[in-house]
Amino acid sequence: MDKQVIIAINREFGSDGHIIARMIAEQLGMEIYDRALLDKLSENMNVDADYLEKYDEKPKGLFSKRVMGESSSFEENLALMQFDYLKQRAAEGESFVVVGRCAGSVLKDYPGLIRIFISADMKDKVARTMAKHNISEDRAILKINRHDAKRKSYHNTYSDYKWGDSRHYDICINNSKLGIEKTASILVEFIKGMIDNF
Repeated sequence: MDKQVIIAINREFGSDGHIIARMIAEQLGMEIYDRALLDKLSENMNVDADYLEKYDEKPKGLFSKRVMGESSSFEENLALMQFDYLKQRAAEGESFVVVGRCAGSVLKDYPGLIRIFISADMKDKVARTMAKHNISEDRAILKINRHDAKRKSYHNTYSDYKWGDSRHYDICINNSKLGIEKTASILVEFIKGMIDNF
């Protein structure tokens, strides 16, 4: 790819936005930065990645504070480490897809940034969550609402725009209308069109 392209994807829990992100990365031959980013950070920190996952994309603790510019919140420190990693990759000219991690704000100064928001109808999100986690409908609804509330809080803490606000994305799409594969294909075509106009 001649031009640097950074695709920042936000998604609702249960929308399978992560699966779509992987399809996009594969079809465009790009690296994807998602939960696996924790594996890279854990090597540098000499900490188990599963431990880091407990704090990943979570809002900072209620009682966290800053002393001499340092935060007492592990959640915040982990977020800032991920932001620095993404900035480094972008500064080196790499093209990539990133899932969550406030990339739409963190990398906003790059002209090749494309911001996408993926949603789905609640009934589809519930069905997917029930199947994936083998839980009841009521528990699936609670899980969806809890995860989306955390994502929203995390995003809104570190971003300069509100999570899910369509005015700040290049495209918002509901995959319930087309299915996962067709949604991914349409987004790939959209991205190619955007690249042509950079």
